[in-house]
Amino acid sequence: MLAFAGYSTAEQLMRTALFVSIVAYVAFSQNALAGSLSADVARQAQQNWPEFLDLLAIPNVADQPADIQRNATFLEQAFAKRGFKVRRLDNPAKRPAVFAELAGPGPQARTVLLYAHFDGQPVIPENWSQPDPFRPVVKRRDAQGKWQEVGRQAVQANPLDPELRVFARSASDDKAPIMMLLTAVDLLRAQQKSPAINVKVLLDPEEEMGSPSLAGMVERDSAAFAADAMVILDGPQHDSGRSTIVFGNRGITQATLTVFGPRAPLHSGHFGNYAPNPAMRLARLLASMKDDNGRVLVKGYYDGVSLTSAERASLTAVGDDEAALRKRIGVARTDEVGKTYQEALQYPSLNVRGMGSAGIGAKAANIVPSEAVAEIDIRTTPTTDGRKLFELIKRHIEQQGYHLVDGAPTDEDRATYDKLATFKLGSVQTAARTPMDAPVGKWAFAAMQSPTAPNPAAEPVRIRMMGGTVPTDVLVEALRLPFVLIPTVNGDNNQHAQDENLRVGHFLSGTEIVYSLLTTPYQ
Repeated sequence: MLAFAGYSTAEQLMRTALFVSIVAYVAFSQNALAGSLSADVARQAQQNWPEFLDLLAIPNVADQPADIQRNATFLEQAFAKRGFKVRRLDNPAKRPAVFAELAGPGPQARTVLLYAHFDGQPVIPENWSQPDPFRPVVKRRDAQGKWQEVGRQAVQANPLDPELRVFARSASDDKAPIMMLLTAVDLLRAQQKSPAINVKVLLDPEEEMGSPSLAGMVERDSAAFAADAMVILDGPQHDSGRSTIVFGNRGITQATLTVFGPRAPLHSGHFGNYAPNPAMRLARLLASMKDDNGRVLVKGYYDGVSLTSAERASLTAVGDDEAALRKRIGVARTDEVGKTYQEALQYPSLNVRGMGSAGIGAKAANIVPSEAVAEIDIRTTPTTDGRKLFELIKRHIEQQGYHLVDGAPTDEDRATYDKLATFKLGSVQTAARTPMDAPVGKWAFAAMQSPTAPNPAAEPVRIRMMGGTVPTDVLVEALRLPFVLIPTVNGDNNQHAQDENLRVGHFLSGTEIVYSLLTTPYQ
C-alpha cells in the first residue's frame, strides 16, 4: 500500500485506490489515444497508397536529369496541396532539389529541418524478380516463405495486412519516409492541428551520387535552411522493431584502382603463361590489404579509433541479436574488426564495391586482358579522414612493387616497370556525429515515448553511429546544426540492391514516428 503521512489507515486505502484509478485512467487514455491514432494511420495510409505507388513509378536514377525533374515536380505538388510553402532549388546539373516549409505554433517555437532524398541507386532490371524495378508490385509470403505477387488492391483491405511488401527501387531508400511525412501531415490536417514545431523539409535529388550540388545550394541560400536542429529520415530501423535514434553516420571515400597488363588483350592460348594477367595481379593486390579475419593490413589504417568503456557500454546496450543478424545476411562467420556489429561500425572499412576485367559468362573471351579495375569504397569515422586513408592505401600499393601512373602507361612506362597501376581518388564525404546527450536527442527520445509513438513503453534504441552515409557533413559544416537520424524502414529492405522493398507494417509505424516528432514540442 502507498503511504500517505498523517492519514488514517482507511483514508490511506481510499487515497491509494484513487491514485491507482488515476494511473489506470491515464494509462487507458494513452492506450486509447495510441489505438485511435493507429487506426487513423491505417486509414490514411490506405488513402495515400496509390500516391506512393505513383511516386515509386517515376524512375529516379540521378544520372537521368529528366527523371529527377519529374520526381521534383511530383513532390512539389504533393507538398503544396498539404499546405506547405514550396519552391524548387535548381542547380547546374538540372537535378532540382525541393524545399518546403510548414509553420507551427509561431516564430517563438523551435524549427527543425527534415532531410530526405528522392533519388535512387542504379538498377539492373534483369536481376529483379519483377519485369521493371519502376513498376511497383505488392507481394505476400506464401506458406513456403516465397514471395508471391498480389493485386495492389490488397493494400486496400480492411484490416490492413502489415506483412505485405511493396517492391520497387526506392521503396525504402528513400521515398518511403517522404510519404510517411506526407501521411503524418494529412493526419494533422484531418485533426485540424498544427505541428508543435516549425517544419522545414529538404529533399535531395543527388544523395546516391554524393550530393555534389548540396553545398552550393546551402551556401547560396543559407538563411532559408536556418533551424535549431536537423532530423535525417533515412536508414533501416533496429531489427528489434523498437523506435530507433541514431546519433551519427560514417563517411564515404571512393577510389578506383586499375592494374595494367599488356597493351591490348592477347590470345590466352598464345600468351597464357607468358604475359602477366592483370586480373590475377589485382586479386593478389587486393588480398594483401586484408587478413582472413577481415582486418585491414594497411599500416596505420585504424589509427585514431579509441572507444571508452562508456562508449562500449552504449554499443552493447543496443542489444543486437548477432545470431539472427548472421542468419539474415547469410554468413556463418563475420569479420573480426569489432567484437560486435555495433563495434565494427566504429572503425573505417575497406570495401571492394565492384570489379571488372574481361567479360563474364557469355561475354567472356579466351584472352589475357589488358587491364583489371576495382572500385573501392572506404567508410570513415569522425576520427579517420578519408583522404588520409586513401594515401595510406596508395603507399601500401607502392610497397607491393607497383609504379603508379596518372593515366594510361606510356611505352617508356611499360618498358621500365613490371607492375603498373593507377589509383584515383573519387568523391569524399566525411563522417559526422552528435553527442548522445544533446538536446535534439532528448527531444527525439521524448517523441519516441509519447503516447502516439509505436510501442511507447519500449525504450527507443539509441545507436552511436550507423554504417551508411548521408550528406550530413555538408549540412552540419554549413549550418552548424545538431542532428539525429530517425530510421523508419525494415532492416531487410534490400536497399541499393535488387528487390528493394518496404514492409507495410513499417510504413504504418514510420508514419506514427514522424507524427510523434511533429507533435512533440522541442524545448
